[in-house]
Amino acid sequence: MNTLLIGKGDQQVHLNLMYANRHGLIAGATGTGKTVSLMSLAEGFSRQGVPVFITDVKGDISGLAMAGTPSEKLLQRAAQIGIEDYHNEANPVVLWDLAGVQGHPLRTTISEMGPTLLSRILELNDTQSGILDIVFQLADDQGLLLLDLDDLRAMLALVAEERKEVSAKYGLISAQSLAAIQRSVLGLERDGGKDFFGEPALQLEDLMRTNLQGRGIINLLVANKLILTPRLYSSFLLWLLSELFENLPEVGDPEKPKLVFVIDEAHLLFESCPPSLLKRVEQIMRLIRSKGVGVYFCSQFPDDVPGEILGQLGNRIQHALRAYTPRDQKAVKTAAETFVPNPKLIVSEVISQLGVGEALVSMLADKGVPTMVERALIAPPRCRMGPATSEELHQVRAQSPIGGKYDHAINRESAYELLNQRRTGVATSNPTSTASDTANDGQTGQKAEEQGWFSELIFGNKRRQGLAETLSKQAARTVGSQLGKQILRGILGGMLGKSSRR
Repeated sequence: MNTLLIGKGDQQVHLNLMYANRHGLIAGATGTGKTVSLMSLAEGFSRQGVPVFITDVKGDISGLAMAGTPSEKLLQRAAQIGIEDYHNEANPVVLWDLAGVQGHPLRTTISEMGPTLLSRILELNDTQSGILDIVFQLADDQGLLLLDLDDLRAMLALVAEERKEVSAKYGLISAQSLAAIQRSVLGLERDGGKDFFGEPALQLEDLMRTNLQGRGIINLLVANKLILTPRLYSSFLLWLLSELFENLPEVGDPEKPKLVFVIDEAHLLFESCPPSLLKRVEQIMRLIRSKGVGVYFCSQFPDDVPGEILGQLGNRIQHALRAYTPRDQKAVKTAAETFVPNPKLIVSEVISQLGVGEALVSMLADKGVPTMVERALIAPPRCRMGPATSEELHQVRAQSPIGGKYDHAINRESAYELLNQRRTGVATSNPTSTASDTANDGQTGQKAEEQGWFSELIFGNKRRQGLAETLSKQAARTVGSQLGKQILRGILGGMLGKSSRR
């Protein structure tokens, strides 16, 4: 049977791979063993030939790439659960990192991200989001590619320069809102967005690989620094889920999933999530299973996941919850209500009594019907239950089959380059004519300057009187006779080129 051993209660508990695309949840308080359960689940899928994408928020899941250390305690637990030929081994792992430091760079383009998710990353209000929609539409209308943040900045600068014309065609754009978007883009670049946006962009088929032995590749996203920018982390996950949903073909209910997508610290995906995006996530969760993708959330409390989505998670592993606070008590009640009751268990009491490595488990059985909840020991993974060292991770990356494809960025001609060419082309379109015009303008200006100087000397200007006015006033004061008037007319006539006759 295509099953995956989860653990053992009164009997062994298996996950039927045919229903693994019906999604799942791993929850529990800190230190109760949910990370080990997550590793065991990912390793089990890999051994069944199912590729996995998993986010490593704390850095402790990287041990999947290393073989575990044999111990008497692990052998006893494996024997108690009934695991045959248990031995320690490593898993095939490919490391990814949005910054490209601890793993292969994982990139997308501005156009592929789209204005809706990009607005969420930039924390824009409704007005600013509308302006970003206009920027994308303007780029489409002018045939300009938006690949990286340089392209986005260039388009924002173009809109700022031609704001009146763009506003008349697409809608009112205020200078203040445009400036706020530009500041947000600068902040995104500072938080690592410059590395995330660009080419070569991720190709989904590279997340769905198997190795030569038929084991599914575990794609590990190193997110210990990415988690410091929660909006970028959550928006990236939403984008990747959307890409899988929009691009993968329909396969119905396959014998096993094409990909299992595991999201650690799932509450970050839903915090401050606008209703429109939450509706989008709900839609994806309902329909992506028919693409052969199972999504598994890992968080401390089951109610970290919105109720509309929580109801779609058919496979459950619930570790201990401590009911110390009203918040904890509410979480215990929520967890208890989501399981199919078992007459042998009072879930609301047992959930606070579970030991490390124990969990309440319910999986989908025949025809997709959930089984009764069981108190079970979780099967131990065969890999290292702890983080790999930086030297070991460097070796894992060096042996990756896809390193040469993504490690070197490509910067092809797009909006930034084309807009720069436009500006340069206008300034230097006819250099010979420009030089000639400049020379002619210089000569004309020189003649005008000389004529202006002579005119001011004779006739004056607003600030001072000219020579003609000075002589006329002086002559009028000192010469009162007919002879003086004749002399004055002679002087003025000579200056103005006119004859004086009586």
